[in-house]
Amino acid sequence: MNDAVSLPLDLSPLWISLKVSLLATIFTFFVGMAVAYWMLGYRGKGRSLLEGLFVSPLILPPTVVGFLLLLFFGKNAPVGQLLMSVDLSVVFTWYGAVITATVVSFPLMYRTALGAFEQVDGNLLAVARTLGASEWTVFRRILLPLALPGVVAGAVLAFARALGEFGATLMLAGNIPGQTQTIPMAIYFAVEAGAMNEAWFWAIVIMLISLSGIFAVNFWQEQQKNAAHPVQSIQEFSLCH
Repeated sequence: MNDAVSLPLDLSPLWISLKVSLLATIFTFFVGMAVAYWMLGYRGKGRSLLEGLFVSPLILPPTVVGFLLLLFFGKNAPVGQLLMSVDLSVVFTWYGAVITATVVSFPLMYRTALGAFEQVDGNLLAVARTLGASEWTVFRRILLPLALPGVVAGAVLAFARALGEFGATLMLAGNIPGQTQTIPMAIYFAVEAGAMNEAWFWAIVIMLISLSGIFAVNFWQEQQKNAAHPVQSIQEFSLCH
């Protein structure tokens, strides 16, 4: 059948998208958890302002986020000039794509991790501290294991968001085939060129990747429902001390 979805000759958008999304997810995972843990105990007057700042990439139009990043990393900006002084530029490079993917996916990781942390009984953390645990130990051995399903879900959502990023990436990294052209860009410009078969192929690929990750996390979370009771973690900690 002539209208069948055909395999494009250039598969670079797939590899670029996976590379950018995985790197962005790694950065977002650690930064998002760190900020969420800090905000968990922060009760300052500027909390609402900080919350708004952290989730703003999720609310603002992607082109606005990309424009702000372009101003921040452009050659006339202090950061851009600093990078140029060491012969480094992120504008129209795959590094820029990683930055935009990290920025736009951060709110999902942050909010999901914070929500998961808030679901953990604060009394369990207080007991661990009473037993002499440091803040790092409380986080690593009590809070994180109990909030792990939510944290993993946040990482998958962040990956899916990074994989589907288009507007901000186009503003900062551009659409350079073989260098910065991701799957969403390949879909858009294939449709613009009338190559509907190629657009269908990339649409199916990105849906399969995103949905596979979500299904895998849902299955894993179902398995975690049979895990040990949270109090067991406190008991294990007390026996070790």
